[in-house]
Amino acid sequence: MSKTIQMVIGVILVLVIMFSSISVCQDIGKSLKLDVTEQRLYTLSDGTRAILAKLRQPVAVKLYYAETAALKGPDQIRFFNNYYQYVKSLLEEYVSSANGMIDFQVIDPRPYSESEAKALQYGLSKFSITEEESFFFGLVVQTQFGVEKVIPFFSPDRQSFLEYDISYLIDTAITRQKTKIGIMSSLPVMGDDLSGYMAQMMRMQGQQPEPSWTIVNQLKKQYEIKAVSTEVDEIEDVDILLVIHPKELPEKTLFAIDQFVLKGGRTIVCVDPHCYADPPDQKAAMLSGAAPAQNSDLNRLFKTWGVEMPANTFAGDRSLALKATLMPNQRPEKLIGFLDLTSQCFNPDSVITAELNQVRLLFAGVLQETGDYQKEEGVGNIERRTLLSTTNKGNSWSVSSSYELLVPDPSQLMKKFVDGNNPVVMGSLITGKFKSSFPDGILIDAVKGESPEETEKPEVEKKNITGLTEATEECVVAIFTDVDFISDLVAYQDTFLGKIVIGDNSTLLLNTIDDLRGSSELISIRSRGSYKRPFTVVDAIEQKAERETSAEEDKINAEIAGFQDELNSIISSAKEGEEEIIGSSILQKKKDIELKIHKAQRELRRVKMKRREQIESLGNVLRNLNMLMTPGIILIIAIVLGIRRSARKRHYISHASDS
Repeated sequence: MSKTIQMVIGVILVLVIMFSSISVCQDIGKSLKLDVTEQRLYTLSDGTRAILAKLRQPVAVKLYYAETAALKGPDQIRFFNNYYQYVKSLLEEYVSSANGMIDFQVIDPRPYSESEAKALQYGLSKFSITEEESFFFGLVVQTQFGVEKVIPFFSPDRQSFLEYDISYLIDTAITRQKTKIGIMSSLPVMGDDLSGYMAQMMRMQGQQPEPSWTIVNQLKKQYEIKAVSTEVDEIEDVDILLVIHPKELPEKTLFAIDQFVLKGGRTIVCVDPHCYADPPDQKAAMLSGAAPAQNSDLNRLFKTWGVEMPANTFAGDRSLALKATLMPNQRPEKLIGFLDLTSQCFNPDSVITAELNQVRLLFAGVLQETGDYQKEEGVGNIERRTLLSTTNKGNSWSVSSSYELLVPDPSQLMKKFVDGNNPVVMGSLITGKFKSSFPDGILIDAVKGESPEETEKPEVEKKNITGLTEATEECVVAIFTDVDFISDLVAYQDTFLGKIVIGDNSTLLLNTIDDLRGSSELISIRSRGSYKRPFTVVDAIEQKAERETSAEEDKINAEIAGFQDELNSIISSAKEGEEEIIGSSILQKKKDIELKIHKAQRELRRVKMKRREQIESLGNVLRNLNMLMTPGIILIIAIVLGIRRSARKRHYISHASDS
């Protein structure tokens, strides 16, 4: 056999061995995985594993993705290929953890095929690409008992909630019924509850139906939602009561909430000392002469629960303040009432907040203890856990009336704020066997005697209604001193793809609902939803530069105010016949002031430019490190191997010469 043939056979054998090894390693290596991300983003959470462990029946999971159509589609459609691979990989993790209880199928629905007809029958969203081709990207979960749950379309804005959405689908497919949530609000959070026909009629008349809040639409996808009137005698047929902005509720409604809580009804209360989502009726305020009311509270019930929210008092924290633009053509400035809570502001021991990363609050109130609530008369055995708070440098601040916040001055509010020494609480979970806030019941107007004829004026009398004076079951109430955090203004952002979630605002409310309904498995999944890595070094540089800028601005403003006072003094002291002299003096003074302001502003720009250069310089250093790190490591390994090889070679030559 010639050397050429031996070489060819050798190469073929090497290729066969190499491809066989790759195939064997792929099969063996499927179970060998390493997730090196800080939050183990590519590993199923314990909550998902707990849900999968509850599977007692096989579940069919069908992933519909029009892969062939996507290859023919525009760039916007081809973008979904990567997302599809991620969804498919995650579902394969479900299969490997379900002990054979999940039958996973990937289906590419082709035009006019049975699979396309099934996809439409399941209610998956269809997007036409060409006259024949259509794009599908959804999920169907089926049980043996005929239960079907569907994700019509995997929207990219839900990517961070993907594991939660899939686990929720499986969890609800194997559990019996939805949780009923009653929403009571003084705001139109539910929108106009109209049929499609009535909505169309309104549009034809030039009227637009009031849309419901996005958070309500989100809740409707997962729970059964029921509107509860703000004037109600009794709250029933509800698992969880969500009270949003309870503004000047009548006593009978307060009594109904009190009794609902005492009977073991789980309750979430969102109150606000200044609700931005509640626009003031300025015309009515002008007629009445009183400041427009945008506040809400439940202090009558709070006192029995051991807390209170003072009026016109807000939580502040200089390090958490966000920039905001309140007027057109105005530069964004830090607003002490617009807070961006980070991980240090959440209770790490509560399943509601343990894994939250970012929650934004707007003019949140302060939740205070009412003395020794454990020993006060009328207050039951209560345990309270803080959910949201400022940092240790947070403090409360207040305004004399709501007029001050109609057009707030961010710089003045920031100047008035004083750093504190203790966190300010803005959310709590209160549990225990409460006592009633109405131990003697309430008096209501009732018609006296039998129902009169329609023509007769009914005679009204006062009637005493009583109820439970103490809880018979464990009570659970979650209180948040902000309403705006779940509004479309703060919790969502409009994009061409629709509403996109901002931070963990909606997650906070959903976590609270799941905790109160007892589904801790889902909480541990959703909490992994979004992750924000803080740029602490950059933030520190920016804060330092901003402190320097703030000092310069204060100095300039003080100088301008001083010069203005001086001018006013000159004008007021002018005597008749000296107008010309005064006028020339004023003009000269004005020129001097303008020169000093111009000089100070130039210095201010220099400071800001220096701050920008520091941040950009840091960015360049980090980028260069990222670029050079990998080649640098390879170079070091190559040098070490070269030195080792050289040393071994010299050692071999030395021994060979000795022998």
